[in-house]
Amino acid sequence: MDDALKTSRKRKKVVLLGSTGSIGRSTLEVAKQLPEWIELVGLAANGSVEVLAAQARETGVRHVALYDVSKLGELRALLPSGVEVFAGPTGLAELAALEGADMVLVAIVGTAGLGPALAAIEAGKDLAVASKEILVMAGGVVTAAAERKGVKLLPVDSEHNAIFQCLDGHRGGPDEVSRLVLTASGGPFRTWPTKRLAEVTLAQALKHPTWEMGRKITIDSATLFNKGLEMIEARWLFGIGMERIDVIVHPQSIVHSMVEFVDGSVLAQLSRTDMCFPIQYALTWPERIAGGLRPLNFAELAKLEFEAPRREDFPALDLASQAGLVGGTLPAVFNAANEVAVDAFVEGRIAFPDIWRVVGETMAAHDVGPASTLEEIIDADAWARARACGVCAG
Repeated sequence: MDDALKTSRKRKKVVLLGSTGSIGRSTLEVAKQLPEWIELVGLAANGSVEVLAAQARETGVRHVALYDVSKLGELRALLPSGVEVFAGPTGLAELAALEGADMVLVAIVGTAGLGPALAAIEAGKDLAVASKEILVMAGGVVTAAAERKGVKLLPVDSEHNAIFQCLDGHRGGPDEVSRLVLTASGGPFRTWPTKRLAEVTLAQALKHPTWEMGRKITIDSATLFNKGLEMIEARWLFGIGMERIDVIVHPQSIVHSMVEFVDGSVLAQLSRTDMCFPIQYALTWPERIAGGLRPLNFAELAKLEFEAPRREDFPALDLASQAGLVGGTLPAVFNAANEVAVDAFVEGRIAFPDIWRVVGETMAAHDVGPASTLEEIIDADAWARARACGVCAG
């Protein structure tokens, strides 16, 4: 691209929710590398006030939000003068609807990102989705709202971004897709015998073999619940039935996912294990931009391995398939019960395999209802959390 076109092009103005987490920090790095393409106009965090304030000073944003209202005074004392501060869940939604912003990237772990995501859509902002829970809990509500408002849902997860790239420009629609194949590293316990899984410690579960991520998503990767959440998310992002969404274990995490078409052809997206790749594509789409990312050196790749997941030992995939096929409020229950079970494992109240047990028992006890409104989804989420807490305690 010549310099005249660069300077004449309007920069994409981005609000980043979850700026202090791993995805948020990578997003800041991408924006720093591409200042002529991306302008950060808002940042939000849960409670890391010192990091958030430092990010605001470095980027020069004039709008920030803090979920933890108890630390609001501390944040204001650290910010430059003239920065507008939003607070609590309402504040996150207000920042997501910021006038003048083009896109909102939601990288908030858990269910707290749902409200801001819907607020961004209602305000006509394109939504870059890094929080799986948004579409797992409320896929129907979110995709219907996006269609009604004419905004784009852009996947940031490496697997969904890979599928998005493979499908980008494909004109045949879902009928020409045979399968979506999500790749999984298999986690740190991929080769462990079944009996040893009961001995897994928190420290072991937090050692992912290929990715540097936050605590919740790292544990989800160890149980394969992360991949289960991605299966349900893919169903909504790409309009493909759950029966056509598959998972393959790929320990090297170089092939980030694949699309198999009805003629037997397979398209795959490959890159180094660096979240800056999918973040950059989501932020600059529909353009491809030369940034500071290193390409693959195929001569250095010793091998690319693939194997079937051990579904009996890691039942998260089957639980996800059940939740996605049944639909309604069951995916929200699946997600909420997993969040409760992960917290219980982190706190030492249940063993590692009990995470699957807690989710399975909570799902089995749920009377599935429709998930056509936000209220129905929130009610199901609350019920699942209470039920899962009881299962953990029992």
